[in-house]
Amino acid sequence: MRAIGEAGFTEPRPVQAETIPAALQGRDVLGLAQTGTGKTAAFALPIIERLLAAKGQRSGPRALILAPTRELALQIHKEIGLLACFTNVRSVAIFGGIGLAGQKRALHKKPEIIVACPGRLLDLMGSRDVRLDEIETLVLDEGDHMLDMGFLPDIRRILRELPDRRQNMLFSATMPREIRGLANELLESPKVVELAHSSPAETIEHALYPVDPKRKTELLRHLLDGEGFESAIVFLRTKHRTRRLAEDLKKAGHRAIGLQGNMSQGQRERAMNGFRSGRYNVLVATDIAARGIDVAGISHVINYDVPGTPDAYTHRIGRTGRAERSGKACTLVISEDFSYIKEIERKLDMHIPRVKLEDFGGSAWEAAEERAQGRKGGKTASRTQRSGSWSKPRESSGGKRQKPGGGQGHGGGQGHGGGKWDTPRSDDRSRSWS
Repeated sequence: MRAIGEAGFTEPRPVQAETIPAALQGRDVLGLAQTGTGKTAAFALPIIERLLAAKGQRSGPRALILAPTRELALQIHKEIGLLACFTNVRSVAIFGGIGLAGQKRALHKKPEIIVACPGRLLDLMGSRDVRLDEIETLVLDEGDHMLDMGFLPDIRRILRELPDRRQNMLFSATMPREIRGLANELLESPKVVELAHSSPAETIEHALYPVDPKRKTELLRHLLDGEGFESAIVFLRTKHRTRRLAEDLKKAGHRAIGLQGNMSQGQRERAMNGFRSGRYNVLVATDIAARGIDVAGISHVINYDVPGTPDAYTHRIGRTGRAERSGKACTLVISEDFSYIKEIERKLDMHIPRVKLEDFGGSAWEAAEERAQGRKGGKTASRTQRSGSWSKPRESSGGKRQKPGGGQGHGGGQGHGGGKWDTPRSDDRSRSWS
């Protein structure tokens, strides 16, 4: 209890309240929960408790936690260290990108818990530096990301080396077909903890910003200079453009750092440590490079490039609006993004408010929406017919710009006319998200 208090926990979050009792009983668990919901403690605390309660000495590790990225593996390992700091339970983090010697030495000290990325774990299994024949609990974290990164064959190889009699826990934000199949194979009468719903948190404020393609970076800088901005992750599709955009932002005076998949482990750690400490307040990243990142207090997620799927949209923006704090999800859109946005809105059953800033163009996007609206209604819809679809900055008598409905905006950035422009805010801020 002392370690739990010192780790900052005052009361269990929903995923913990549902998972911990079942896990302590030894039941299998299927957790549908996103990063940032408190799921690490949900599986780590029962593992630590059961290790402390067990009798007899074992020569090998007794709990194995598999994670898709080295960042996530390190974060889990560090949280276990905090939760187990007043016990003799030890863990080790196993991941690629660094030499094997230090990890081999750590394994030879016989830690009770291994937190590992599948590829490096298989390397150490092949060299007989790790034994898994006494594993009592297996956790697969971020199963959908494991699938995206092609780890399922590696996971199946690892499973063949584990004892048949063990507890299994699988956590995933989404349930694609392959992950459902793995869950059916792996889990026996599991406790199902469903908190993800593949939908964004209620604390996140969404907005689309139509923009001319050549003015994207200018609009991005405008958002980063805006009122209420503290820190952001900016998402792009390719690592080369990620590096170039980070350099452009630095030259413009922003404290930006790029994160791409071809960086060394040392470079990645320096970038992430700088972002966590506040040395940098803008992290420019690809989806793959950003997987497993869990940083508190991010005020904005900015989609410089529109995500290709609704699930990718949910994963990206889930890095803001955590722990009941508000956050903003800003997506820069050009006309070619129209079909992606419509699919995101359809799948998530939501309309994302449009914020039209005249100085940055975006007429091609607006024309695409008008054509689609015209096809749907049998004729081209006018701006008046679609009133409320666009949030255009308007001056009120008090000098503040307001939403089309007349309510005063909350300020997403600084307009060019000296007043404030708004990003539409969620109607219900009283609901908590776990």
